[in-house]
Amino acid sequence: MGLSIIDSIYSQGTFENTASGTDVAIEGIGFFVLKEPDFDVTYYSRAGAFRFDQNGFLVSPEGLRVQGKAFDPVNNTELLPNDPTDIRVANIGLLGGNATTEITFSTNLNATSAEVDPATYPVIDPLDRPSYTYSVSSILYDSLGEPHLLTAYWRLIDTVGNRWEAAYSIDDETTATWLFQDPNSMDFDTKGHSPDVTGDGRPDPFEVDTQLIVWGNGSDDSVVTLYFDCTQYDSASSVIGQAQNGYAPGALTNIAINGEGVVVATYSNGRQINISQLILAKFQNPSGLQLAGANRYTAPAEVGAIRIGLPGPELGKVFTNSLEQSNVDMGQEFVNMIITQRGFQANSKIITTVDEMLAELINIKR
Repeated sequence: MGLSIIDSIYSQGTFENTASGTDVAIEGIGFFVLKEPDFDVTYYSRAGAFRFDQNGFLVSPEGLRVQGKAFDPVNNTELLPNDPTDIRVANIGLLGGNATTEITFSTNLNATSAEVDPATYPVIDPLDRPSYTYSVSSILYDSLGEPHLLTAYWRLIDTVGNRWEAAYSIDDETTATWLFQDPNSMDFDTKGHSPDVTGDGRPDPFEVDTQLIVWGNGSDDSVVTLYFDCTQYDSASSVIGQAQNGYAPGALTNIAINGEGVVVATYSNGRQINISQLILAKFQNPSGLQLAGANRYTAPAEVGAIRIGLPGPELGKVFTNSLEQSNVDMGQEFVNMIITQRGFQANSKIITTVDEMLAELINIKR
């Protein structure tokens, strides 16, 4: 007897849930793309039991590097147009901070607030509460990631004209710097909206830049753009929404692959960085794939055209925290084995019977 060939069956296997965020299974016809470090050899596999090595590379259990499309480090929502490459998390330690350049205040200013007389209070004094009507603070960060506190102050100076002034202070400053002051004030219409800042023709919401902020701690000086989206309704002054785009340094806390095949690094400062997106391959003739051991295949010319792309309806959908199991029905295989064994036993009984009949015939002749 001799074994002529072993055919691979590429039908879909069932999924098993796992606790690892880097375990991935494919629903569809695609294969993961793997490369051996320092060798220009590409392997393909359906086994998605991946992990990160000591250098931050996403690898298979045998150390082959998983391939993917990298994200733009500046615009972290767009993929780079480059060819697929090794998936690697470079910031496996501390992610640097980012200076705040924008702060948005969405605020309602109470229309029934008492007027503040500019003659009595010519400036907004953070230490003198009657000099302003309402204030709100926001954390912001310098280029070193050190947090600071910016406080914005509003005051109603003309109830009939619905006219407001505003200023700001940084950290523990005892004086406030004007943002807009009469006659360039914030004027609301009779419906509580601010259609224009007097003299510049800009509708609300509008933006105002702070003066150059000198932090004095070795970080870069900065200018912060403040966006105001304010209303003046007969309701208590309150902050409806507030946002800023800076952040402090953060340590890597988790790396996982989401349902779109995107490798996401999460840091202790709340930042989530898209690293790469897995790529999948499909073949014109999957039967031409050659086994390379350890659930890996190579693609000789017999496979025909190779299509490489991102997970989706064409190449397959990925599922995280899952591994694809064997597509072999073990119960049926055991049944087949037992049937084969019984058949062999039956054949051996025929040989034994024929042997006994021949022996009996010889004895009769004697």
